[in-house]
Amino acid sequence: MGSTVLSLRIDGELLDRLRQHAAKRGMSVQDYVVRTLIRDDFDERFKAAVDETEKFYGPTGPTPTRDPITSTRDPIT
Repeated sequence: MGSTVLSLRIDGELLDRLRQHAAKRGMSVQDYVVRTLIRDDFDERFKAAVDETEKFYGPTGPTPTRDPITSTRDPIT
């Protein structure tokens, strides 16, 4: 897979924050931004896959029939 150059114009304060986040992880700003974009893209694709699966099989997990918090408490007398 090849690569392409993407040029961005961003606010100085945002760049400073990105530098701080990248430095905490021992990364360059470029690597940090690319990693963040990849993670966000994965999250979107995963959500789309879950939504598509629910179209065929319905929502996953049990449907609650009662409020689990209030139904387990002793009644106040």
